[in-house]
Amino acid sequence: MFGVFVTERRTDWATGPVADPGTVADAGPVDLQTADRLAHFFKALSDPTRVRIISALSAAELCVGDLALALGMTQSAISHQLRLLRDLRLVRTRKAGRMVYYALDDDHIEDLYHQGLDHVRHG
Repeated sequence: MFGVFVTERRTDWATGPVADPGTVADAGPVDLQTADRLAHFFKALSDPTRVRIISALSAAELCVGDLALALGMTQSAISHQLRLLRDLRLVRTRKAGRMVYYALDDDHIEDLYHQGLDHVRHG
């Protein structure tokens, strides 16, 4: 027979100190505005199409037509997703004549993508 053995009875859950104040201070959360921006950033990565766009752009700078062909989607659908990614500063643009090329905004985005990919492949 299995049982639970209580070695210490705690009565201070809601009223008394239950943690080291120094540790709590060190673990203080980011401010609300930063947390909101970070949540929007991660929300952008919650859409499989946007993840696939980031994946393609981690390999090369591409135009909308190239991305549409690579992902098997319409240019309109790709453009819509790119606008969201650009608004969140996950991708940047470069104009060459009439063509607009898209690339990941910086190395942080590529690193985050690859770390996430490693994480899901690992587990």
